[in-house]
Amino acid sequence: MIRSLRWRGAAFTVPFQLGFVFLYLLPIGYAVYQSLYRSQSSGLGLGGEAEEFAGLDNYQQGLTDTAFLGSVLRVALFACVQIPLMLLVSLALALLLDMLTSRAAGRFRIALLVPYMIPGVVAAIVWVNLYSPQVGPLTPLGKVFGFDWNFFASSMVWPSIGNLLTWHGVGYNMVIIYSALQGVPRELFEAARLDGASERRIALSIKIPYVRGALVLTGLLSIIQMLQIFNEPALFRNITPQTVSDSFTPIMIIYSQAFNAGNYHYAATLSVLLALILGVASFLFYRLTSKEAD
Repeated sequence: MIRSLRWRGAAFTVPFQLGFVFLYLLPIGYAVYQSLYRSQSSGLGLGGEAEEFAGLDNYQQGLTDTAFLGSVLRVALFACVQIPLMLLVSLALALLLDMLTSRAAGRFRIALLVPYMIPGVVAAIVWVNLYSPQVGPLTPLGKVFGFDWNFFASSMVWPSIGNLLTWHGVGYNMVIIYSALQGVPRELFEAARLDGASERRIALSIKIPYVRGALVLTGLLSIIQMLQIFNEPALFRNITPQTVSDSFTPIMIIYSQAFNAGNYHYAATLSVLLALILGVASFLFYRLTSKEAD
């Protein structure tokens, strides 16, 4: 009887397992397979191209590709600033919501989630138009207060993209942290207040340590998102190609190799390398944060 119930319970996971196999495992396996080959012209270029086994040659090329490695470093440095800033804003909003009544918190929570409900491409288009000196209101508004800023300048591209990502993703991270805050026993707050603790001390000593797991989760998700950033810089490239090149981020290089250069094997190689970098970065982040939690 127990075995039968276990099999019935496992049957509910079949749709997920099938989706995981066909949408994740098989594409990953095919990318690894493609990365081991390369296209070779035959017959002085008149006989078309033939695939030949390349072994690890593509990986050697990828690991010495200065454009790819530079894009990874560029995005990694951006992530070191963007992720802590976004998580700090999300944490602050979650703490403020936790101080409100349930009805008021529900209203503000929905309002803060609205930007996340907007598709990423649509959100990027909206902000590109807001940044535009021709049609956007931000440039004229800045001149009123004496600021002559150009959101598409080389020194402002990353802050502009960072502001867009924060606006779009802060609500999602806030909800995860706020949900963790709801699990904190309320009697701890009452006991702390009876001992004379201020709201600031309660937040620092009780609430923030309690949501460490949620912060680790949102940090991992943010790392994965940052290294795969594509929509925002791609749209910025349409406005300012002299500032945002086609090798600005790793995904932009992979896209260019696959769809512009037609080098699908090398694009698959870079995709596998990026996946490995993401895995290593996520593992190191988790290990470091777990040690801090211990």
